[in-house]
Amino acid sequence: MNSIFLTVTVGAIAGLGIFALVRALMPNRRGAVATVAQIDALRAAGPSNGPAPRATDLKGRLGQRVSAFYLQQGWEQRSLRADLAVLDRSWDSFLATKVMLSAVGVFFGPFLFAIAWQLGVGSNPVIPLWMALLFGGLFFFLPDVEVRRDAVDKRRDLRRVIGAYLDLVSMNLAGGRGLPEALMAAAEIGDGWALLRIRNALADARITGTSQWVALGRLGDELGIEELKDLSVTLGLVADDGAKVRESLASRAETMRHRELSEIEGGAGEKSQSMLVAQLLLCAGFLVFLIFPAAMRVFKV
Repeated sequence: MNSIFLTVTVGAIAGLGIFALVRALMPNRRGAVATVAQIDALRAAGPSNGPAPRATDLKGRLGQRVSAFYLQQGWEQRSLRADLAVLDRSWDSFLATKVMLSAVGVFFGPFLFAIAWQLGVGSNPVIPLWMALLFGGLFFFLPDVEVRRDAVDKRRDLRRVIGAYLDLVSMNLAGGRGLPEALMAAAEIGDGWALLRIRNALADARITGTSQWVALGRLGDELGIEELKDLSVTLGLVADDGAKVRESLASRAETMRHRELSEIEGGAGEKSQSMLVAQLLLCAGFLVFLIFPAAMRVFKV
């Protein structure tokens, strides 16, 4: 009975895997979501850039194939793309890394089982299959966790720079400059990666004839920064009134500073609580160390 159930289970899993592989490789009819996603990708690339160059290495070709498959299925992954844009990483390279790590995980699971089997632990032949699927899926999602963790820190730094940038723009407006000149002059004050991204967005807007606050809104949408989106809307509403622009920028910069201070205080409070718990555990262990010999004598154990 066990052998029949084992045979049926392995056959079902193998058949499901083969069906999924064939279904993924077979070209199918594109839906409306996939078509719109492709149009958005081509628009983001820009007409001057032309088609993406074909990769020559194995990782590049694999990334392009997986990216084309994602586009065909309509899987946009907007938040993940925004995280990669903040980290200045390639979408194709990221997808290739996920697939390659998943392949490593598929072989890593049975390898661990082989080691355990040599040590005399476990003999069920279904275990390597489940371990291959488990480690393959786990390794596939590991890059997502890393990217999201790093993007949180990068966005925190970017928000700090934006607060200082708004103060600089307000100072330039108070000095008599117009809004476009003030935005560009404030972005040229340093060479950090955040100001460089803002400066490039403003320069592209000047070349294409787009208003600079619209370019800031697009940059905020690309990087997932709500502050830049709100700034774009605000500047679009009060761009013709210099006094209102200065007041709006100054109040927004002050709000961002207060938020940053609140986050710093909250982080410091969490760390102090963690240190307090660690100290209490240390004191409890020391008390147990002192009381244990006396308790052993009293109870004559």
